[in-house]
Amino acid sequence: MATAEPTVPAKPKPCIDLLPYQQADVESAERLQWSCWARQTGKSFTKSLRRILRGLKRGRTQIFLSAGERQSRELMIKARQHCQALRTAFDYYDDRFFAGTSIKQLEICLPNRVRIIGLPANPQTVRGFTGDVFLDEFAMHAEDREIWAAIFPSILRGDGELDVASTPKGCKNMFAKLAEHELFHRTTLTLPDAVAQGLPIDVEELRRSIGDEEIYRQELLCEFMDEATAYLTYEEIAACEDPTLACEPDVDFLGGYRGDLYVGVDIGRKKDRTVIWLVRREADVLITAGWIELDRTPFRLQYERLRAVLRLKCVRRCCVDCGGIGMQLAEEAVEEFGDYRVEAVTFTNALKGELAGRLRRRVEERTIRIPVDERIRNDWHSIERSVTPAGHIRFDADRTAAGHADRFWAAALAVYAAGNPPARQEQMKMQRLEFARTGIW
Repeated sequence: MATAEPTVPAKPKPCIDLLPYQQADVESAERLQWSCWARQTGKSFTKSLRRILRGLKRGRTQIFLSAGERQSRELMIKARQHCQALRTAFDYYDDRFFAGTSIKQLEICLPNRVRIIGLPANPQTVRGFTGDVFLDEFAMHAEDREIWAAIFPSILRGDGELDVASTPKGCKNMFAKLAEHELFHRTTLTLPDAVAQGLPIDVEELRRSIGDEEIYRQELLCEFMDEATAYLTYEEIAACEDPTLACEPDVDFLGGYRGDLYVGVDIGRKKDRTVIWLVRREADVLITAGWIELDRTPFRLQYERLRAVLRLKCVRRCCVDCGGIGMQLAEEAVEEFGDYRVEAVTFTNALKGELAGRLRRRVEERTIRIPVDERIRNDWHSIERSVTPAGHIRFDADRTAAGHADRFWAAALAVYAAGNPPARQEQMKMQRLEFARTGIW
């Protein structure tokens, strides 16, 4: 007599369908989480569910801080939907104000006196509660540093949990800085990553509909970009890097080089360094032949190094920054080597725009090659383009221990030298020649 096969109980269907990356995040027991997720991947949906479940498990109040009141309300709508899907009893209040302010406080009351409180991000509201915190789209918070200063000490003292989630919005906010914070468990999820795990979105269609490559790279590929101010992106700079190029000039090679060499010199002394940038031309491509950095070096020694470069027979043109402290060094170089080889350049806003524009075109067209070096990458990326209220364009960079965009301007001067003719073309008017009718013809 055949025995009946034992029946395997069917696996219960989850009350909320989650993709693998969402499931992993919800089930994570990490205390401090930093999540850089692309748009359209459901980060607010996932994080709000995670915090509700963690709150019920830990019996702790959960504070949701959003960029504004509208975002706070939308986030709390998701939280209510989760509570309904989980079939958890709850009460919802949307007619309360944060004590002593006009800030709307949205609240969900769960069993065991667990509360979900939704608020617009504000340093005042952060200090008013204790519990676990979810910072939603933290890169969009207007007072992110003050919020961080208010919240993090209380989290650490009270055994609290913190979820920080956002899409990148530039490189100078607290969310970007937390990317390197050693206490956080960090995850990055791009849109292609999410699609590979089952998210039903056509990436290429979305890319075409956006119509802006920088926005696509920032919002959907999670790249930290200063789209509004950065003049050159890290990716553009990296595309011009050549691992075969050396940083130090090869004097022996250049001594016998039969091509054309062009030089740009940005002068510094105490606050900034002097950089001598060399490029050689191969067809229409400018290849960096190395650069020389002189940090806090006396002008006498600086000129000796520049003289050694200008004595190379292959140097066709050299442009030297002659503004301020560079005037004496530039004048000496022009006097010794002639104005047909050395041009003293005075930086003005208009000229800086032309210099920066020429270098940028080279970068965009991939017609300049540079060594692979972190100093160059960071230096060139530090340049920011801005427009003043009067409509004038400015190019600035923060002064740091690594420099003040000295390598950028030296390279820009070298590109300028390569694009300039060695001398101006002049015309001279003369009267018609007349010959005396004497002598033998």
